[in-house]
Amino acid sequence: MTERQRILGIDPGSRLTGFGVLDCVAGSATYVASGAVRTREGSLPERLRLIFHSIKEIVEEYQPDVVAIESVFMHRNAGSALKLGQARSAAICATFSFELEIHEYAPREIKQAIVGTGAATKEQIQHMVRSLLELDGNPSADAADALATALCYAHQRRLHLRIRGSKAIAGLR
Repeated sequence: MTERQRILGIDPGSRLTGFGVLDCVAGSATYVASGAVRTREGSLPERLRLIFHSIKEIVEEYQPDVVAIESVFMHRNAGSALKLGQARSAAICATFSFELEIHEYAPREIKQAIVGTGAATKEQIQHMVRSLLELDGNPSADAADALATALCYAHQRRLHLRIRGSKAIAGLR
């Protein structure tokens, strides 16, 4: 479990798409970079183009091994959910030419993994991301959500590696 794996976490949005990059070695996650793609005012296709090109540049720069992305959740407004889904698709499609593994996590699943409750607030996510990664300050809310998504993948990966490495056989004493 000493192999380094670089994880790109993405928190999609049509106005702000957060990203966070972590290195995971021997079950320990280390901060590499984070930020947000801010789209300008304009048509949705123009914003999607910016998300696509920005995520592609981030992948080229940081060369992740895997992508963890927040899945779409149902908004009260169907139009907002559709725009979120399109932004998410633009971000995912930007990674296709790099042939990366893509893992999806529901917002409640990410919050549960990072804070311990699926109803965590943005402030709680920021606080826990800062604490877990030993950062000097709070990342922006969108960057924190992306880092939390990457941490969720890292936690699940560590658990899967432990289970796979276990020699215990169910039913034997």
